[in-house]
Amino acid sequence: MPCTGFCSCWGSRVLPLLLAYISYLLLGATVFQLLEKQAEAQSRDQFQFEKLRFLENYTCLDQQALEQFVQVIMEAWVKGVNPKGNSTNPSNWDFGSSFFFAGTVVTTIGYGNLAPSTEAGQVFCVFYALVGIPLNVIFLNHLGTGLRAHLVTLERWEDQPRRSQLLQVLGLALFLALGTLAVLIFPPMVFSHVEGWSFGEGFYFAFITLSTIGFGDYVVGTDPSKHYISIYRSLAAVWILLGLAWLALILPLGPLLLHRCSQLWLLGRGLGLKARASTGAPGLSRPQKTPISA
Repeated sequence: MPCTGFCSCWGSRVLPLLLAYISYLLLGATVFQLLEKQAEAQSRDQFQFEKLRFLENYTCLDQQALEQFVQVIMEAWVKGVNPKGNSTNPSNWDFGSSFFFAGTVVTTIGYGNLAPSTEAGQVFCVFYALVGIPLNVIFLNHLGTGLRAHLVTLERWEDQPRRSQLLQVLGLALFLALGTLAVLIFPPMVFSHVEGWSFGEGFYFAFITLSTIGFGDYVVGTDPSKHYISIYRSLAAVWILLGLAWLALILPLGPLLLHRCSQLWLLGRGLGLKARASTGAPGLSRPQKTPISA
């Protein structure tokens, strides 16, 4: 019966996957709580201490006035205005920054540090995302397909000589290694140098960005104390698009490369065993029958 088949499918496939999924979420929640809760409490206490010390130094202010000022700062931050510096800070909506924001919309990264504040901008953002997100998916898929087309010979390598197979695998491994270096290693070094981050922070930003998680705790080109070139954020947006295309390429090719490497290793091992067997290597020769004398 259909109901029986559905229940069987649920019990054999969906339910174990659901349990694993929930268990993974619970594990993540536990670890993040253990790692971050104490640091958050210390930051909160430090902030409250600084507010009290500020009131002690400036007795003309009261608690309510300070809280109102903090509220103004928070509202400015939500609207993308950095409270640090002065009114000469670079605009968040110049062309380079706007291009960067458009890229974060269509790639669904959404850092959260910047968003349209006008009603017209919000409405346009909705329709822009409705068209841009599918367009971005199609573009990345076609770009990944086009790049994989140059490596399609790896799919038909069984009939090729073993030397050619080995050269193709080594070439693909080198190609993936250089691409990863260009996308995940070199850009974080540049971001770390320009933004004043450590390499770990730059690598963290790169991964969070290209995985489209986009927490918004690290965003390039937002420090008002630094002077960025005009196309800095535009170049960052181009890097995001190229990085996403690169991930669309290596996700299917990575497992294929590992599979081909394992096949080459097993083939080489099998050839070695056959060679030793044919030369009568000790321990691999067949046992000889000895006649039984009467």
